[in-house]
Amino acid sequence: MLVYILKRVAMTIPVMGVVALFVFALLRLSPGDPAAVIAGDFATAEDVARIREQLGLSEPLVVQFGTWVWSLMQGDLGTSIFSGKPVTELIAQRIEPTMLLALTTILFSVAVAVPLGTLAAFKAGSLIDRFVMLFSVGGFSVPVFVLGYVLIYVFSLNLRWLPVQGYRSPFEHGLGPFLSHITLPTLTLSVIFIALIARMTRASVIEVLEEDYVRTARAKGQSELKVLMRHAVRNAAVPIVTVIGIGIALLIGGVVVTESVYNIPGLGRLVLDAVLARDYPIIQGLILFFSFVYILLNLLIDLTYTFLDPRIRY
Repeated sequence: MLVYILKRVAMTIPVMGVVALFVFALLRLSPGDPAAVIAGDFATAEDVARIREQLGLSEPLVVQFGTWVWSLMQGDLGTSIFSGKPVTELIAQRIEPTMLLALTTILFSVAVAVPLGTLAAFKAGSLIDRFVMLFSVGGFSVPVFVLGYVLIYVFSLNLRWLPVQGYRSPFEHGLGPFLSHITLPTLTLSVIFIALIARMTRASVIEVLEEDYVRTARAKGQSELKVLMRHAVRNAAVPIVTVIGIGIALLIGGVVVTESVYNIPGLGRLVLDAVLARDYPIIQGLILFFSFVYILLNLLIDLTYTFLDPRIRY
């Protein structure tokens, strides 16, 4: 197990290298110039050239990439072009809202989707099953920002149950204000996640229910609930956990939109502001950070296979 973990950790190095090269090339080849943004609309070409020289953007791309990689090897993600603050400091300031939003979304989604998908599999072909499948299709079809504005209109503007926007830290303002502000963003971000997990849970449980050992358990007189929970759901757990890991990529992308809709000062808002301002160091640093988190979470999910299925060994 330890050898496998070390190999997987070592494999992240070339993966992160490819991500770094791709992000660097994509940002430099895309239209827009941070020096022109800083200089303003009435700046001359000489002003823009001077700012580019100060920022190091006039250097050859190979030199810029080499300088950035050398800084990465020393644990430095760079310095923001506009604020002048280290990218690591900006991430540390914004990471709490994003991590808590992701955590509440994952917990809520799994708690709803797994029972929903299991029920749909148990009642395959019924109205309940059709409703779950309809919800799954709708969850993938409705854009996150549209759902967010609908929830704000219903629960904040009309019913006035929850605040429209903002964030309250549970460590500073308490659990009540935190839950009231995080509820709508969690619901918005959870819909697509629930749709994905429920659909996979249904397919996996249906497949397991057709196995011989399930028929044997029923022939021994075990109740349907025991057969469903002890044999079906337990043996369908590996593909369910796998799709949860895959869905984390959707979660990371949805965080950017959701935080923008609800004005949450997290990493998603930081990404959006950096893209609009063409702040290369922040964009590069955040994409590398999200990539590392995604790789790490997938490693942890792979390791959970050994606990879910004793036949799996690394």
